[in-house]
Amino acid sequence: MVRLNYYGCKAGLDVLQKDSDMNVATVGGNVAALAGASLIVTRPVGDGAALKRRIATRGGRALSLPGSSLRALADTPALRAQLRAARDADRVIFSSPAAVRFAFVLAPALRFARRTLVFGVGAATARALSRFGLSDVLIPSRQDSEGLLALPQLKQLQGLRVALIGAPGGRELLPQSLIRRGANLTRIGVYQRLPPRLNRRHFAAIETLSAPCFVLLSSEQTLANLCRVLPADSLARLRAVEVIASSARIAAAARECGFARVSLARSAASGDLIAAAIGALGRHRL
Repeated sequence: MVRLNYYGCKAGLDVLQKDSDMNVATVGGNVAALAGASLIVTRPVGDGAALKRRIATRGGRALSLPGSSLRALADTPALRAQLRAARDADRVIFSSPAAVRFAFVLAPALRFARRTLVFGVGAATARALSRFGLSDVLIPSRQDSEGLLALPQLKQLQGLRVALIGAPGGRELLPQSLIRRGANLTRIGVYQRLPPRLNRRHFAAIETLSAPCFVLLSSEQTLANLCRVLPADSLARLRAVEVIASSARIAAAARECGFARVSLARSAASGDLIAAAIGALGRHRL
């Protein structure tokens, strides 16, 4: 069984999953807690299926509006050499489940030295690593860059070799903080995020939206992409929908982009996003 470490405390993966489901059930009170509501899933193309299933099991209508598409970076000798070198790093950080997936496409036999500490940004990343036999993955209770940086194992990094596996671009908080803490950092890009290719089906779904409806949002880049690629009339209708934001930072970005109604989830985890939507739906029904 995979064991996940939370600030030095171990918890089983099966317990973690049960806790996530219990959070949703407790807030909603029953399995139909989302009945009558539409939830817009903005995760990248191909990454939202599990979240949509969980919405459906609680009586909600799940609509797909991907905010990005993911594509593997070119398989080059230099990239393979970086992944080989990461096997002996002192710390290895996977920034997302996609980082895990694409890294193991490039290096299916990827394993790390016994002394190497492996980190995931959240529970979903740890579950992805468990599918490749990696156990004792360290994850923060706050599942984002700030949470990772709060882990004691990432506080003192002077002279340590750290590999950060993910996509080029994005927030600089994590890599810059690791460097300031003395890490000899190697950033290993294994995939890239591209704007989504939305079509008339997506636009039509927005046109037929009716309350109560919520947009599940866990990425600033997703928000920027949607604001950039949606036609003006579709974007105006979307801005009338309440956002469920995975962090205060993303909530602020949504308001800056013209979304007037924003609720805050505990994290980007599926259970927390759904729990926040159930809570917001309860307020609508009062």
